[in-house]
Amino acid sequence: MRKDHRPYALKRLDLRFQKFYTRHFLSPQFDHLGRGAHFLKPWHVEVFGPRIEIERYATVIAAPDKKVRFSVWPDRPGQGGIRIGSYALICPGVRMGSSRSITIGDNCMFASGAYITDADWHGIYNRASQGISAPVIIQDNAWIGDQAIVCKGVTVGRNSIVGAGAVVTRNVPPDTIVAGNPAKVVRHLDPGEAIVTRSEWLSDPAKISRDFDRIDRGMLRGNTLLHWLRHLVFPAKGD
Repeated sequence: MRKDHRPYALKRLDLRFQKFYTRHFLSPQFDHLGRGAHFLKPWHVEVFGPRIEIERYATVIAAPDKKVRFSVWPDRPGQGGIRIGSYALICPGVRMGSSRSITIGDNCMFASGAYITDADWHGIYNRASQGISAPVIIQDNAWIGDQAIVCKGVTVGRNSIVGAGAVVTRNVPPDTIVAGNPAKVVRHLDPGEAIVTRSEWLSDPAKISRDFDRIDRGMLRGNTLLHWLRHLVFPAKGD
């Protein structure tokens, strides 16, 4: 469809229901979920295992065909865990699986389909074991591209970018861009260029909420309940 046909009041009701669902059903599954977390389609987010934490003002976007999954399967008691810092952006289809530990700093972004794992999940010869595991660390303001894979034992440095489809098997230095399989450095960031982080953009959450509400009012102006029902039952060319 070309536009959102819902009346403004219906969209507001939908957003309130998503907040209720997050608070009532999803939040208890985390060991910690910081204030200001915003989940779109939270019923398509799957949380399994202990020690899964997300700090303040995370944005998590899920979809029916691209669920977001946080899973902890410890290889021994007391191990395994996922900790995500403040102001994270997690797009549809992102998966994180931990046997040892995954630690993610503030302002990190994960594009659609990115996969973060700290274990092989099967041994080369012993296919019944979890294989080798080693902690993964993703430092502040890193950006993991579409369908990229970050493997066990890797540290992705501050501000660095992992290109789409890259497979990262070795540490990524700070302020670099890596791409390919296996991933290699293809560019260094310009130290003279200022980087605007998500925390700066989200520094005034109330203002952002008002701005989005104003956009919604403008985009949905003129939509009626009858128009929306007609669109659902009798879609027309141009809808």
